[in-house]
Amino acid sequence: MRTGDQVVQELPWRWHTQGTIFLVGGLGFMFDAWDVALNGFLIPLVGAEWGLTTGERGWVGTANLIGMAVGAFAWGGIADLVGRQRAFRWTLLMFSLFTVAGAAAPDFVTFCVFRFLAGVGLGGCIPVDYALVGEFTPARVRGRVLTAMDIWWPIGATLCGLTSTLLAGFGGWRALMLVMVLPALLVFWVRRSVPESPMYLVRRGRGDEARAVIDRLVARTGAEVGPWRLPEPQPAPRLTPRAVAAQVAALWRFSPKITSAAWAVFLTVFVLYYGALTWLPSILKAEGYGDYAAFMVATLMTAVGIVGVLVSAWLVDVVGRKWVIGVSAPLSALALVLFATQLEIASAAKLWIAVYGFLIQITIPALYAYVSELYPTELRASGFGWASTVSRVGAGFVPLLFGTVLWPHLGLPLTFVVIGAAVLLAMLWMSYAAPETRKHELDA
Repeated sequence: MRTGDQVVQELPWRWHTQGTIFLVGGLGFMFDAWDVALNGFLIPLVGAEWGLTTGERGWVGTANLIGMAVGAFAWGGIADLVGRQRAFRWTLLMFSLFTVAGAAAPDFVTFCVFRFLAGVGLGGCIPVDYALVGEFTPARVRGRVLTAMDIWWPIGATLCGLTSTLLAGFGGWRALMLVMVLPALLVFWVRRSVPESPMYLVRRGRGDEARAVIDRLVARTGAEVGPWRLPEPQPAPRLTPRAVAAQVAALWRFSPKITSAAWAVFLTVFVLYYGALTWLPSILKAEGYGDYAAFMVATLMTAVGIVGVLVSAWLVDVVGRKWVIGVSAPLSALALVLFATQLEIASAAKLWIAVYGFLIQITIPALYAYVSELYPTELRASGFGWASTVSRVGAGFVPLLFGTVLWPHLGLPLTFVVIGAAVLLAMLWMSYAAPETRKHELDA
């Protein structure tokens, strides 16, 4: 007899059912992208207002990204312990409150503290959203759906670029931060209607709730389902430091190869991505671009990524997750090297940054879908969350190191060569250590 997990994974896809959860989850993902992209636009504006050095300006991005690293770790574990649906809502609420506080910051240190705390809230969106959407999505379309989730990222980053370009001269950086808050609070309210994951409920002994959620899904999709049963309930763990430490140990005990590959690929890809995203407006301004021109080129990079996500959503089920990641990530690093070597040729620089924006958005959605499928249900959110945490910690220091060490001493081309070599090594390890997950059912 089939279990409730299998019933959910075998249901037909319906936009008015699983698609609604995809859309609501994606909107939170959009704000994650908006906030990360905002760092690049805040750096020159905040730096000019408070007279910051290049190294000090790096803290604008570092404070926010380190907060997101803490949030990815904390919220991934919280979601596994207290439920996807609660974490699904609380992440955006925390982000909204501290973004308002940051917009009112009287000095740079206070500003960085609030950016860190806003990052803690928003850092939980990606692992929590992917875990929840993935557990409602039928197995046969899960790869495409989870990959398509990332289309919200370039949409959010592009909206950030357009808004920053329009508002930079009207209210400065404070207006850029406040404009995110009202729609974020609206999404927080909408998320109240999303049900708890039945895969989570059945493993926490809440059988009546799980059965009610699954019955509603069956009724709404119009599927004909035979007899099924709930798995034996498992005792719900308590949220303690020991429980969190046990989750980390469980990830490595499950598979050292898989966990090390997931962490290595996440880290190198996002060091590459955040380095370019955070500093591109400043690089262009140093080359003589004005605010408007620099912001528009940065927006071009994110806008072409929308096409990249669509291509990725098609490719992951055609050639597999590993091939998509392993080819597109090194090529995106190469595009950045070519951008840096031809920076003085405006047309060539714009071409290569657009190519980079397209390729990196083929890599990232495939990576999200891939890592979220490598772990069983009880480790899925924390497994994804820890991989995201490692990448955010490493990439979180990129704005600071980029502005104080890499760019000043190595120059842009060599900086991107070094990062690209690290990406290539991570791809080689992934090809050996981690399995392909295309068309695999989620492990129970």
